[in-house]
Amino acid sequence: MKCPRCGSENINKNGHRRGKQNLICKDCRRQFLEHYYPRGYSEDVKKNCLTMYVNGNGFRGIERITGVSHNTQIDWVKQAAKELPSIPENYDIPEVAEIDELHTYVNEKKNKKWL
Repeated sequence: MKCPRCGSENINKNGHRRGKQNLICKDCRRQFLEHYYPRGYSEDVKKNCLTMYVNGNGFRGIERITGVSHNTQIDWVKQAAKELPSIPENYDIPEVAEIDELHTYVNEKKNKKWL
């Protein structure tokens, strides 16, 4: 076992923390763990959540199904959006558009305003 900071093999055990053996380097006094485990969710879970979001599920619904926090999912969507290509500068605006009927009420339902 070597110290991650100085590379020395002059190491002692230094108690336990959260069930894991702590080690300390006698030369540089750095304290570290023998084994570090990967944190976070796997890429499969991330891909599954993003697929569910693209298919129309809401963040809270995905959270109930997968157990992944909705805030984590929002961060993943933002990260995925940054990786998308940007909008081209020269895009054509169509001259003809089809608009469906739309009506709304202003103050009272008796005063219909047709747009």
